[in-house]
Amino acid sequence: MKYLLAIDDTDQENWPGTGHLLEKIRNNIQKNKWGLTTKITRHQLFVHPSIPYTSHNSVMCFSGEVSKELIRKIRELTIDFIKKESAPRSDPGLCMVFPEELNFSEKLINFGKKAKKEKISKEDAYSLANQLSIHLSEHGETGDGIIGALAGTGLRLSGNDGRFRGYHFIAESIIKYQVSDLYRKMEIDRVCTENGRVLSDKDWIFLEGKIKTIFKNNQSVLLVKKYQEGNQAFWKNLTHSEIKHY
Repeated sequence: MKYLLAIDDTDQENWPGTGHLLEKIRNNIQKNKWGLTTKITRHQLFVHPSIPYTSHNSVMCFSGEVSKELIRKIRELTIDFIKKESAPRSDPGLCMVFPEELNFSEKLINFGKKAKKEKISKEDAYSLANQLSIHLSEHGETGDGIIGALAGTGLRLSGNDGRFRGYHFIAESIIKYQVSDLYRKMEIDRVCTENGRVLSDKDWIFLEGKIKTIFKNNQSVLLVKKYQEGNQAFWKNLTHSEIKHY
């Protein structure tokens, strides 16, 4: 069975971030040979003074595939990690979704999109989770993390939100790559512009800084933009600050 697993609000200042904790959970699932998992995506939620958050109000999610008899073990492992490694005064929430069992997946996706634009209550989160038979649980303090966790699964399910946690490598100085080499050597599915133009395998691009990808059309996508120097035009990856809003 395919599943989505998201956690939120597990950290506080001077504490390892939620992405760090979810990576531990993901690694342990694979270490125990409980099925394959995919890389974690980070999804930005609504930022407002009335919403408590540690740094950016973002939620982390990954997908995986597991046999039915192991679902409980994955859930228990996740809860165990949350209880042991979350910050003392954090408000952790966990959400686990099985897309193939969702009758109204668009409702979950719309919830995620709504959480990017406005404040949502715990009551609304629980109401939707109960309606769609989604596992949603809180594990400390206010438990407000369930809102972000539920939203994270919806945004991941949409296939068109967020960016992948971490980076492929750091280019300390500008290096030149052919697109086909990026596909062959790294976990990058597409190289395209922000308006959707896909570069050809034979195109050349210049890379600098942290090489990060976004989650678009259910793929790992490297965004580039065109630069002009005199009569010469060339492609270059978006800077860290330019990709931050994804």
